[in-house]
Amino acid sequence: MRIWLDGELRDADDAKVSVFDHGLTVGDGVFETLKAEHGKTFALTRHLERLTRSARGLGLPDPDLDEVRRACAAVLEAHPIPLGRLRVTYTGGVSPLGSDRGEAGPTLIVALAETTRRPDTTAVVTVPWVRNERSAVAGLKTTSYAENVVALAAAHRAGASEALFANTVGRLCEGTGSNVFVVLDGQLHTPPVASGCLGGITRALVAEWAGAKESDLPFEALERAEEVFLTSSLRDVQAVVRIDGRELGTAPGPVTAEAMRIFDARSAEDGDPRS
Repeated sequence: MRIWLDGELRDADDAKVSVFDHGLTVGDGVFETLKAEHGKTFALTRHLERLTRSARGLGLPDPDLDEVRRACAAVLEAHPIPLGRLRVTYTGGVSPLGSDRGEAGPTLIVALAETTRRPDTTAVVTVPWVRNERSAVAGLKTTSYAENVVALAAAHRAGASEALFANTVGRLCEGTGSNVFVVLDGQLHTPPVASGCLGGITRALVAEWAGAKESDLPFEALERAEEVFLTSSLRDVQAVVRIDGRELGTAPGPVTAEAMRIFDARSAEDGDPRS
């Protein structure tokens, strides 16, 4: 396995990050996960734009996007696999122990892992923990994922693949690594970014292409939704067949199936959609 680390490809055994890297010690970093099929990424430009927004939100220097593109291409070329998870990680770099950032400059890592296509349907659970829509890092894709690790483990114990959060005022927000869409009275809705959810790349494309409305919904909307689906870079559009103990009937339903069809067709036409 070859990994890009700070300007060059390295063998995995030689790709060492300092134990004083701020991404490791305090979670001071941002990242992007991209779908890569047969050596080609999907929506790379949108992902790099969000990487920059997240870095700015943490006060990190803007990443060198030309280097990130070179790194992605080099890693993909070194590993010709049919379907992969391409991970770009950008941290505060070597720093003192504690929250202060050092002077060494950021660390850039690009790595690839083979994956398989997700099932068309899945089960989800709701969890008692909440997203803080007023957090200093709300809407940023940071490496501080401990909340997600805990919630996802709870989902797995319940036989589900994802956990859904409300925010601090009881509004529907997001999953640990996905955005959520619901169908109410035949209309497609997704929470606004003001809810505290991440502005997902697939979320934005599906909302635009399938005509979803951004709606501030109570968390309890999940209990009456006719259809629910998740979106993410690796899930694409994935129908939810069960929420906690409630079966949603035959999934995907008609609205979800149409969103799946539209996304598959549009993403096949353009691998780097700008709008």
